[in-house]
This record gives sequence, C-alpha cells and structure tokens, in this order.
Amino acid sequence: MEGLDALKISEEKKKFILELLNPVLEEMVADCIHKMPKDPVPFMLEWLEQKKAHEEDRMLSAEEKQRLEEENKNLGAQVGKVKGQVAEAGRMAVDDAGEDEEEEEDDVDDEPPPDFEKPQGNRARQSVSAEAYGEWNAKKAFVPPVIAKSDEQKDRLKNCLVKSFMFSNLEDNDLGIVIGAMTEVQMTAGLRAIKQGEDGDFLFVIESGKFECLIKQSDGSEKAVKTCEAGDVFGELALLYNCPRAASVEAKDSGVLWKLDRDTFNHIVKEAAQKKRQRYDTFLAKVPLLASMDAYERSQLADALKVEQFAEGAIIVTQGEVGQKFYILEEGKANATKGSEQVMSYSSGDYFGELALINNKPRAATVTAKTNCRLLSVDSRSFKRLFNVAELMEKSNSTADESGMPVMLRMAWVLFAAPRQGECARLHAPGL
Repeated sequence: MEGLDALKISEEKKKFILELLNPVLEEMVADCIHKMPKDPVPFMLEWLEQKKAHEEDRMLSAEEKQRLEEENKNLGAQVGKVKGQVAEAGRMAVDDAGEDEEEEEDDVDDEPPPDFEKPQGNRARQSVSAEAYGEWNAKKAFVPPVIAKSDEQKDRLKNCLVKSFMFSNLEDNDLGIVIGAMTEVQMTAGLRAIKQGEDGDFLFVIESGKFECLIKQSDGSEKAVKTCEAGDVFGELALLYNCPRAASVEAKDSGVLWKLDRDTFNHIVKEAAQKKRQRYDTFLAKVPLLASMDAYERSQLADALKVEQFAEGAIIVTQGEVGQKFYILEEGKANATKGSEQVMSYSSGDYFGELALINNKPRAATVTAKTNCRLLSVDSRSFKRLFNVAELMEKSNSTADESGMPVMLRMAWVLFAAPRQGECARLHAPGL
C-alpha cells in the first residue's frame, strides 16, 4: 500500500489494483514461478484463459452446468462423426487418385519389343504391319459396330476367319461380334490397302487374292519382302501400338479383304491374343531352334501355335506319312522309333517334325507319347511362312550340341548309324 501511496493515481485505481488486479497477478506469478515454463508468456496467457473459464463455471447454476455438459457431449459425438467422414473422404480421394494414375499409365502407349525395329535384312518372314504387340489402351464402355451383311457374306467371312490363327479360337459369341463389325473391301491389282508411314486404325483379313508387302529402301525404291494369301492377317499390330505403318501392302490381283476396326479388335480379340503371346514368348525363347528369333518373330510364331493333347501311348506322328506339322513339346515326354528301335527321346522344349517340312519327305520315324503330352503345333503353310527354310537348314547345320556335333549331322547319325550300334536310346535330338 505504501508503494501505491507514492503513485499519483486516483483512489479508485488504487482500489482496483488492490482488490482485483493484485490477487490475480500474485496467483499467476506464483504458479509461473512454481512451474518455471521455458516461455512464460504462452504459459501466462493459457493460465488466464483457464482462470476465466473457472470463474465462469463458478457462476453457473447446477442446471446450466448439466445442460452444457450434455451439449458438449453431443458436440463431441458430432465432431467424431465428422472426423470419420473426413477420413473416409480422404481414403476415397487417395483411391481415386490411384485409379486415375493407373488409367493414365494404361493410356500410355506400350513400347514395341526392343528388337522390333532392327533392320530386317533378307529374311523371308517379315512384318506386314507397322507395330508390335502390346497393351496400349485402357478398356472403356464399348458398343461394337454392326455392319449389315447378307447370309452369304457372313458365311464367307466365317469360313475365312476360322482359317486365321488370330480368330480361330474365339468363342461363338465373340466371333459373331467380330463378323458383325467387319467391312468387306474389294481390291484390284495395284491398289494399296495400307501405306508405309501412315497411322493404322484397322487390320485386314484376306479372303481371296494375293498381296505383296513392300518396304522402302534407302535409295527410294521398294522391295517386296512377303506375299500374303487367303487367310493371312496384316495390320493387326497397328491396333496394339500407336506406331506408323512400317510397310505398304499392295494387291497383286483382284481380291477381297475384310477390315476390322481398332476398338472391336482391342475389346474382343486382343486380350486372348496377348495372353497367348505372353505365355509362349518365354517358352519359345528357350527352344534351341528358335533361339535366334527376336521378340517380334516369336510373337508371330506364338500366334500361329495350336495346342494339341496326346494321352500316354498315343501316336503323334507315324513313320512314312506325309509331314503336315511341326511340333514343340510343351509338357510331357515322348519317344521316336524306327521300326522296333528307339532312336530319340523328347522332353519339354524339344521339337520334331521340321525335317519332313523342310525336305518335303515322309516322316523318318514314329513318335509316341511316353506320358500325357501337351504339344504346340504349326502347320506346314505357317511353318514355311514364318521360317526361312534355307536359313533354318544353315542354322541347324552350323549349330552344335553339347557333344560338339552339328545338329543335322547328329540327327543323321541317330537315324541311320546309331540303330546299328544300339546306342540310340541314350541320345536326345530333334528331327523327323
């Protein structure tokens, strides 16, 4: 009070300090000294807020306190509910963002196989289309087009499609959709169905006529690298990769093509074709005869493969018959015999039947399933279309097995010399 007397302030202010301000300040300072916060200012502000709340609570009646407690309880429940909704909205936003990212990734064009754009050289088997296979677009709501056709056109088209490896395994319903979506195109000699460098939105199936695949050379001239005939498909890879056409296809004479659009192909045909290619690409790369093929060539071979099942003891090929197929053993074991002598044994990854197709001669031996077998077959026409026979002979003669003996020489030894020596049962070689 003596300090206050020295101050030149009114009695009213002195009373305010003594009765109201000092008690609060003394209590706050004592609490601050007791707790010694690192920063006194925030502590004192919080202390004052709590002091105010406490004083207000003291002024409430019991009924008011109960009402406020119930309101606080309800507000707490509402806050919890809102927090849950916010959390759920956050999770949905993250999921939507992930889906959008996946869709964006799906919309990006896949790259062709690394060796797709390698110089093709003088190989007999060349690409007719411009792109390599792969997933390029996400699926969306799809309504297939329906092009009016007569019954006669439908029958012709169905007979044409069942000859094509790409469409032959479609279910009846899917095949019907494809037939309904295709457009007939009449071609005359010299007319081009596709042109090198253009974007591709259609594939073509040949019903009749012959068509040449032409590739521009560095000097500006064009070189015919392949002839396509009835049942062949060209332009299909442009529907799977957004690449320009790598070749032109020109009619050598009058013919009929059936054209299929990108969307119908991608929604109906692509998935089955892609799964087939993916399944067999790794397997085919391990087959010695096919080891030198690049990814694009293997994808074409995978398209042409047909699966055949043989039970234990079933005859796969018969000695002396005309060879119509080339076989690759995917699962199981088989034996080859000449007369009563076993001359070869086969297991997964081995192949046989190529000699009869290369040399146009009857089968040199009989092949029988030793266990239940799953084989991949390629018919004679597709074999000669996919393989350069002269190059195949050269590769076979120049490729040595683990014993150092060229494969073709070893096969000749197995078929003719080994039976007389009684050692054929332990040898393992392709052929027939």
